Amino acid sequence: MVTVQEQLKLAKTAAPSLALASAEEKNRALLSMAEQLEAHTEAILAANAKDMEAAKSHITPVMLDRLMLTEARIHAMAEGIREVVKLPDPVGKVLREITRPNGLSIRRVSVPMGVVAMIFESRPNVTSDAAALAVKSGNACVLRTGKEAIGSAAAIAAALQKGLPEAGLSPDLVQLVEDPSRDGARTMMTAVGLVDLLIPRGGAGLIRSCVENATVPCIQTGTGICHIYVDASADLEEALSIIENAKTSRPSVCNAQEVCLVHKDIAKEFLPMLNARLTHERASAGKAPVELRLDARAQQIISGTAASDTDFDTEFLDYILAVGIVDSAEDAIGHIAMHSTGHSDGICTRDENTAALFTAAVDSAAVYVNASTRFTDGGEFGLGCEIGISTQKLHARGPMGLEELTTYKYVIRGSGHIR
Repeated sequence: MVTVQEQLKLAKTAAPSLALASAEEKNRALLSMAEQLEAHTEAILAANAKDMEAAKSHITPVMLDRLMLTEARIHAMAEGIREVVKLPDPVGKVLREITRPNGLSIRRVSVPMGVVAMIFESRPNVTSDAAALAVKSGNACVLRTGKEAIGSAAAIAAALQKGLPEAGLSPDLVQLVEDPSRDGARTMMTAVGLVDLLIPRGGAGLIRSCVENATVPCIQTGTGICHIYVDASADLEEALSIIENAKTSRPSVCNAQEVCLVHKDIAKEFLPMLNARLTHERASAGKAPVELRLDARAQQIISGTAASDTDFDTEFLDYILAVGIVDSAEDAIGHIAMHSTGHSDGICTRDENTAALFTAAVDSAAVYVNASTRFTDGGEFGLGCEIGISTQKLHARGPMGLEELTTYKYVIRGSGHIR
């Protein structure tokens, strides 16, 4: 088996050719990659079935859903690549241009990062999303998934690699690390000179490990302890629909809601409505009910599980919602400041002044007014598929698309200028 170090070197060697490729050449490669992905649907599904069988005894049903592939999901992955083709090329843009009084021309021009490494957990579709964004932005990529998805990801990567030579590009531009050991991950984190950007995408443990141990530049992507605050002026039926979508449409993803805060003035009316919508009505409809974990004040109004000391600081990734009562919008903002991971937080309100206060004061990558947090996504933001959602503030914040995979350099033109 090729070592991680060798794969990184292959990617580093291949990267310059992609950086020089035209927009047309990169788009031709992407269209070929999408075709190959669909052409290899049967092989990908067979690999995924083996991954699912091996994983079903030790991961939760919602995590199994993240791992599972279907023909429809593979088609959606291919369509995601085709959507990236439609986006403007981010490379070679003149970001700033000035001519100095001495006649010197200075341009700031966007360029690829070089080699983008990504460590992600068991979501096979991330393999194609990351590869598509890397190729479009002129970067080689080296990808490492969790052990549960290794077979699925390998089958996807093999299909994508077959598409690259059809456009005259090296298959070494897309690498999948098949070494699931911690040593393999550590090699990627410390490959100074070979990795230009490391992106961890997964749970708190993975992200913390990368941030603490990486000696290469690392983007801190976010765990999502996402809040929705229901203000005293909220349209309660609208708030219920927003919360049900944010919590239950796909609870295993980072933009799913984990905490609901309710203004004290509407709590006696709203909490029974919330309980009915998320528990009783869902159970009656044959859907998974949501377990409500209630603070002391909420427990006095509806029945549910008493919230523990850690429930308001937990990314459940499951049908569980922490619920608390606050005295004001200011208190909700303060609670979010203490407990949010800075990913996505929202307010339901009909008061424009309260909405303005909330959006100004909440320091998260995405702040919502009367909308579900589930929209924090590269596709929904018009970026094509995303390579991750950054919760840090340097270089990139929020969904990371093509522009976030580029840096810039200065190109200076003179005519014999000396200083």
